[in-house]
Amino acid sequence: MISIITPVYNGDRFIEDCIKNVIDQNCTDVEHIIVDGGSTDRTVEIIKNYAEQYPHIRWISEKDKGQSDAMNKGITLAEGEIIGFLNVDDYYESDVFNRVIEIFKTLPDPSFLVGNCNLWNDRGELFQINKPRKMQFNDLLLGWHINPFPANPSAYFYHSSIHQIIGLYDVDDHDAMDLHFLLQVVQIATVKYVDETWGNFQVIKGTKTYNSNQSGQTLERIERILNTYRQRLPLSQQLKLAFKGNFLTKKKGIERRIKSYLKT
Repeated sequence: MISIITPVYNGDRFIEDCIKNVIDQNCTDVEHIIVDGGSTDRTVEIIKNYAEQYPHIRWISEKDKGQSDAMNKGITLAEGEIIGFLNVDDYYESDVFNRVIEIFKTLPDPSFLVGNCNLWNDRGELFQINKPRKMQFNDLLLGWHINPFPANPSAYFYHSSIHQIIGLYDVDDHDAMDLHFLLQVVQIATVKYVDETWGNFQVIKGTKTYNSNQSGQTLERIERILNTYRQRLPLSQQLKLAFKGNFLTKKKGIERRIKSYLKT
């Protein structure tokens, strides 16, 4: 079974579409765990209404310490052997769950499965398709600008047993918990990338993600985390990684200039 976990706080603008998106997957082997942080808008009312009609929906509403804490509560409640996270303002493509279940039947436990993710701006325009093809630890350490890693959890799923190995999310980490998680997972699990689009990540004005991106805080946090992990490597590996990073950065710059020249 797949356990889809949705943390939410004052998300009445999005929660109904989020719930419907999981329902519309037409998967009989799924539970949707909604962890509300004590919303003061209509979020809980909407959740209650759907939970009364659909038994696959389980939910709690109580104060938490932030998104990581809410995610951990969902993991603790989850009964499925496969876990996925769906943020309240994101959504899946059609028939993703059934496809994911079939692929997991071929994978050892623990495994991490990732596909592509569409990135949309708040005008409804597709501005990027995230394709995290290279998921080895050292590939991720090269950085987002060289080797894109998964942009959003709507495009990946993993065995719940992973948390028995690496523990839960750090409740004091409110912004970069996904990256910390990925850097640990790729070191202990079988990782499989599938060139199919599964997730949709909406970068909407006023949301925490949008504000962090606009201020540049997201990239700063990513680089700080990557540097922490890089510094743990033996010096020879650090030098090799730095050389490769510089080479690939220059290569990408040349490729961009060639493309720009060909367009003129």
